[in-house]
This record gives sequence, C-alpha cells and structure tokens, in this order.
Amino acid sequence: MMINDKLNMKNGVTLFRRILFIMLLLGCGYLVRAQSTPMVKSEVDTTFIKIGEQLQFKVIVEVDSTDMVIFPEGQTFSPLETVEAFATDTTIKKDRITLFKTYALTQFDSGAYKLPAQRIEINGKGFFTDSLQIRVATVPVDTLAQKMYDIKPLIQVEKSGSGLWQTLVVILGVLAVIAGLIYWFVIRRKPMTEEEKEALLPPYDRALLELKKLDNSKYLIQDEYKQYYSELTDIVRSYLEEDVNVSALESTTDELITKLEMMKDAGELELDNDTIKRFRSILQTADLVKFAKSKPPTSVAKQDRKAVEQIVVKTHEAIPEPTLEELMAQEEYQEELARKQQRKKWMIAGASAFSVLLISAVAFISYHGATRVWDTVTGHPTKKLLESEWVASSYGYPPINLETPEVLVRQEIKIPVEAKANIKELQSFKFNDDKVLLTLATTSTTFTQPAEPEFEKTIEQLLKNFEDKGAKNIITKQEEFVTVTGVKGIKTYGSGKFKLPQTGELIKGKYVILSFGGKGFQQQILLTWQDGDEYAQKIIDRVLTTVEVKTEV
Repeated sequence: MMINDKLNMKNGVTLFRRILFIMLLLGCGYLVRAQSTPMVKSEVDTTFIKIGEQLQFKVIVEVDSTDMVIFPEGQTFSPLETVEAFATDTTIKKDRITLFKTYALTQFDSGAYKLPAQRIEINGKGFFTDSLQIRVATVPVDTLAQKMYDIKPLIQVEKSGSGLWQTLVVILGVLAVIAGLIYWFVIRRKPMTEEEKEALLPPYDRALLELKKLDNSKYLIQDEYKQYYSELTDIVRSYLEEDVNVSALESTTDELITKLEMMKDAGELELDNDTIKRFRSILQTADLVKFAKSKPPTSVAKQDRKAVEQIVVKTHEAIPEPTLEELMAQEEYQEELARKQQRKKWMIAGASAFSVLLISAVAFISYHGATRVWDTVTGHPTKKLLESEWVASSYGYPPINLETPEVLVRQEIKIPVEAKANIKELQSFKFNDDKVLLTLATTSTTFTQPAEPEFEKTIEQLLKNFEDKGAKNIITKQEEFVTVTGVKGIKTYGSGKFKLPQTGELIKGKYVILSFGGKGFQQQILLTWQDGDEYAQKIIDRVLTTVEVKTEV
C-alpha cells in the first residue's frame, strides 16, 4: 500500500514537471513571437488647420533591428498635399529599433478631408496606419475694415520674347557681316598702288616720270632698240593725245605731224617749226627701227630721248590757257565722272548685299527645306506654338498634369439640372485656335457616389458634340493608353472632316480622347488638330508624352 502511494506520488511529481516544462516552452514561444511582431502607429499634431497652414503627420514603427522598413514616398496623402518628407529618426533599445517618420502636409481649399491610411512595408508585408479626418478652415476677412471687390477678369500676358531676340540677333549679325563686306570691298579707300598713283598724275607730269623710268631701263644695254623706241614714241604720243587733244596713238608719222602743223597754223598750239621738224625726225627714226630693223648708235638713241623730253616741255608751254567755259566744262565733267563712280560703287554694294542674301536663303532652304523656311518667314501659327516656351501645369481635381505651348484657360461650365444628382463637381480647361483646328482641353469630374465612370457614354457625347458643330465622316478607333508613370487608360482616336467656325469650310482633321478614372471620379483629355500639319502633329506627340494623372481621389 505504501509502495503504491509512493509510486503514485512520484508519478504525479513527474507529470507536474512535464506540464510546467511545456508551459515554459509555450511562454517563451509567445515572448519570442511578441518581440518579433512589428508595431505601427500614427499621429498628427492637429486635426484643424487654416488654408495654406501645415500639419505634422508622424508615423512610428517599432521593429527588430534586422527588419526592412519602407515608408511611403511622393504625393500619397491626396487630397492633402505633401510639402516635405523629413529624414527618419531612429532610437535603439536592445535588439529592437523605433523609427520616426514625419511629413508636412497642407491643403489650399477649405472643407473636411480624409487623410488616407498609409501603407508601411515591413519585410515585404504591408501594415496600414489609421485614417484621420482633417478640417481646413478659410481665413476670416474683416469686411468692415476693408472693401470687397469683384474678381478681376482674365488678362492676356505677353510671352517671353527670348525667341524674338534670338531671331533679331541672327538678323543683325547677318546685316553686320554684309555691311562689313560692303565697306571693306566697296566703300573703303584702299591703299593705291604705284601704277594707280601715276595714273592720277597730270599728263605732263606722268610723261616726264615715264621718260625717267625709260632712262633706268636696260633696253639699250641689251640691244633692244625696237622696244626702246616703241616706249619712247608711245610716251610722247599719249601725252599729245591727253594734253593737246589730238588723236596721236592711232595716227601715222605723217598724219600726226600734219595735225600738229594745222593746230599751229590755227593758233591752237604755239609750237615752233624746229620742234615739229625734230619731232618728225624722231618718229621717222622710230619707224625705221620698228619696221626696217634699223639700229642707230646708242648716242643717237639717248639724244632722241632728250629731244622727246624737250618736245614734251615745249608742247606743254605752247598750250594756251583754258578759257572759263572750258574750265567749267571740265569741272562738270569731273563731277559727272565722280557721280558715275559713286553709282558704280552703290551698284556693286547692292549686288553684293543681294548675293549674300541670296546665298543665305539658298543655304537655309537647302538645310531646312523650302516649306519650313517659308513657314518661318510667314509666321505659321502652329510652328510658332511648337517653338515657343512650353508650360507644365496641373489642371482640375483630381489633377491632370501635362505640358502645353499655352496655358489652358478655365472654362465656365454649368452642370445640367438632371446631372447634378450624379455629378458633384466638373472642372474644364482649354486652349484652342480655330484657324488651324488646334484644341487642347482637360476635364476632371467628381461624382456624388463612389461609382465607376461610364467612359463610353462620355466619349459618345464628345463625338456627338463634333457632329453638332458640323463634323462629318468621323472614324473612331480605340486602344489602351499608358502614361509615363504607368497609369492605364483608354485612348479613343480617329479622323474626320471638321468645319472651321469662321469660314464654314470642311477640312480633314484628327482627334484623340484620353479617358482615366476610378471610383467616384473621371478624367479626360481632348486633342484635335488639322491633318497634314506637321507642326501640330509634333505638338500633339509632345503633349501625349507628358500626361500624368492620379489614380485615386
């Protein structure tokens, strides 16, 4: 009996120890699991702000030191806007760390807004913060101390003239180059050569200078008597033709002497008979040397040279002084000659300028093409838009971000009474140029209920609007469209004949309708342009590459 009791007692102690051991294991496992479970909580410094004020949204995460934590980045707090995401603070306690991430948020429209739950990713698993209600109040205005005024209308703002200045600089540069070339080659007085200086000397001085040059020649040393006498007689003949006004260069010896004797008898040339006889002798000697290959002694050639100089001097002295009428006629002649030279210079300058402009035009046309150059000169409207300074902006709510050559202007659209039950707000922005059929427009719609948008109905309504404005033969295609950030939408596109409002003319055009949205909202972009307008096509292509939209309200 006692032995059985002892055995039972021993078995009971053993069983108790086993149960205690199991409970310890379970408790340790529970502690291990409790320590490894992440803890996420959030808080704000205030739930009430004024328009434009900021609130601090803080996320606190407690995890193991080996865990990987990723906080939300970018504009994930919509409808509130992220002003700044501060650096993450960290505290360490044993093998656990606590992370503090703070965001500065704001809103510029009054109302009650829901700060959405934020997803914190820990080791690839998502943990969400609590959503909060934030109220944004308007700034009170003292209407008694300050007058209230109507909203001012939209005004046109002059665009930057950087492109115009660049064009002006290029034009001024080309004109400066042309002016420099004209001055350098036409107007500028170039240094005269020795031959030009001699040509400007009076006939008498020029004849004496040429006779001195003949003295320094080597014709006589080299037995070149023919060349020597040819230049000697040409010098005196040229002088007589210029100063005495007698045709001497083309006359024979007898003809020239006869003309001089006639002028002497008429009293036009007071020259003695000995001088004329000596001149006849020199001309006859020169004829023998040139045509009969005669070779007079060197001393005779030198004496003939001196005799020619005396003939020139005596002839110059024998010329009567010009009368007043002759002087006036000569002055008028010089003035007319100067005018002709000036006209010649201006003609050369004009021809040079025209040549430079023509060459520049040919070069531009060869490089850019005749159509592009003509469009630049005439100021093609879509070309000017394409090359203008583009604007990147956000339109409506939910926002549609895109770049355009002109700022889209807000459109005043009244929501039909029958649609007010479904549509909470509709915001539309547009730029259009009816002359070239170019339209860039955005529309953001929020619904009263969190329902999915009916894209097909809206697209049909837009196409019906085309037809109501006179469009015909509208062709429609549809495909998926993906923005640069990966948001998917519907692209409806095609062509048709659209009516120009001013002329009523039907021209071929193209259109694109982009549709995005989700529960409770819809976003659409409408683009139209003239078919065949390469500049408009480039505008549309560029706009499409910049489209960004929000996927949540």
